[in-house]
Amino acid sequence: MSNDLLARLGRLDACAVSDALDKLGLKGAVSGIERLSTDRRISGRVVTVKLERDTDSGRPAASRHLGTAAIEAAKRGDVIVVEQRTGIDAAGWGGTLSLGASLRGVAGVIVEGPARDIDESRLHDFPVFARAHTARTARGRLVEAGTNVPIVVGDNPVSPGDYVVADGTAVVLVAQSEIDRVLDAAEAIAAREKAMADSLRAGTPISEVMGKSYETMLRK
Repeated sequence: MSNDLLARLGRLDACAVSDALDKLGLKGAVSGIERLSTDRRISGRVVTVKLERDTDSGRPAASRHLGTAAIEAAKRGDVIVVEQRTGIDAAGWGGTLSLGASLRGVAGVIVEGPARDIDESRLHDFPVFARAHTARTARGRLVEAGTNVPIVVGDNPVSPGDYVVADGTAVVLVAQSEIDRVLDAAEAIAAREKAMADSLRAGTPISEVMGKSYETMLRK
């Protein structure tokens, strides 16, 4: 069943899923996180990483680099989602992590905060979505607070095992408990929008296609 859900999600874009959330009275759409390194849409189940500021200058060097536990925990097709909301200009993701994640079969990464090595990630053909980009390293600035723990992206709480779709428009998150009905609603919306596009191509005036039925299609 999980693979079927993933396949269905993979056929939908961020706008259809966002519209479905609106129709159902749910939150999940995140604005302002940009697609930086590829032109691909990504979707999948979420593996989370939470970062925080390093406030202890005498802390021993970490035995594990931030993000590596998530890569090793991820299954093929998963999406790593990183919360780096410290306010510090430092990258929550970099090029070597992109290579490691790509080799593992991870679908992509979404960073609530800055990422770096964007050109390198592009060379690895690994999708990076981030709030900003920077050259500044996490070394001495950030530490990993946890892997597969609850995080926040935009104003949305995110749990491990939730679902996400991200493309050139936006990042949209769906709680695991809501995925079935969100997919049902999103598929219905996508089908109606395809029918509208077919009508336009057949010569129907756009004022007719974009009329009352479009304006009311998200009503419950």
